[in-house]
Amino acid sequence: MRRFSQRNSLVTLSEINITPLLDLAFVLLIIFVITTPMLEGSLNMNLPGQSARPDQTRPPKAEDIRTVEIDRAGNYRLQKQPRTLDQIEGLLAADFKANPNLIVRVRVDKDAKSDFPMQLLDRCTRRGVTQVSFSTELR
Repeated sequence: MRRFSQRNSLVTLSEINITPLLDLAFVLLIIFVITTPMLEGSLNMNLPGQSARPDQTRPPKAEDIRTVEIDRAGNYRLQKQPRTLDQIEGLLAADFKANPNLIVRVRVDKDAKSDFPMQLLDRCTRRGVTQVSFSTELR
């Protein structure tokens, strides 16, 4: 007969072997590192290049810029003068006919509804004024 002692009994391990988990994490990391650059350049596009002479692009002059401000209540101001949206549309259209380099700079209160600047942008594009810039603040 064979005797069984306490020393030969099976011992259960209470530790988790994390080696396969680390292997999996490294493999996923390598896959993401390889595929991320491929996803960014997935579209074959011909992007416009810089003009041959950088001096062709001039900074805008002060007389080319018209500033429209919109507060949170939807009140419009053109060059710091309170105006209605219809008045602003007419004045910008007249200014654009006189100066085709016209740039409309829009300053909108961050709490204003997005409908207010979109109405202005729509009216500008209908009148042919396509150079519209939205001002932001650095934080």
